[in-house]
Amino acid sequence: MAKHSDRNLSRRERQMMDILYQRGRATAQEILDAMADPPTYSAVRAKLRVLEEKGHIRHEEESLRYVYLPVVARESARKSALKHMVTTFFAGSVQDTVAALLDLSAAKLTGADLDRIAAIIEQAKKEGERS
Repeated sequence: MAKHSDRNLSRRERQMMDILYQRGRATAQEILDAMADPPTYSAVRAKLRVLEEKGHIRHEEESLRYVYLPVVARESARKSALKHMVTTFFAGSVQDTVAALLDLSAAKLTGADLDRIAAIIEQAKKEGERS
C-alpha cells in the first residue's frame, strides 16, 4: 500500500483531501462544488483516481455513484501534518510553535479558550513529572 504522506500531494490533491477531511465523505460533484477556483469535473475525477492509487482515499458505491472517503483517520493525518509543520517551520520546537499559534489567534481567544489551554499545560506538566 502507498505511504500516506502529504508531501507527495499536489496543491489540488491537498485541496481535495482537505475537503474530504472536513466532510468525512463526498462525491466528486460535492468536492468540485466545494473547491475554490475549481477545475473541470473530469479533472476532479482524474485526481480522485490518482489519490486512490496513492492510497490516500477509497470509494464506496451508493445509489450508482461513488462516494470518496479518506483512508487515514483524520486524527492520524492531523498528527502527521502537525509533526511535519513543527519540524519544517519551527525546527522541532513545540514551544515556538505554540507561541506562534497563540500570537496568531490571540485576539480570537476567549477566557474559556485560555483556561482550556492552561489546563492542557498543567496536565502536560503533571505527566512530565511522572516520567
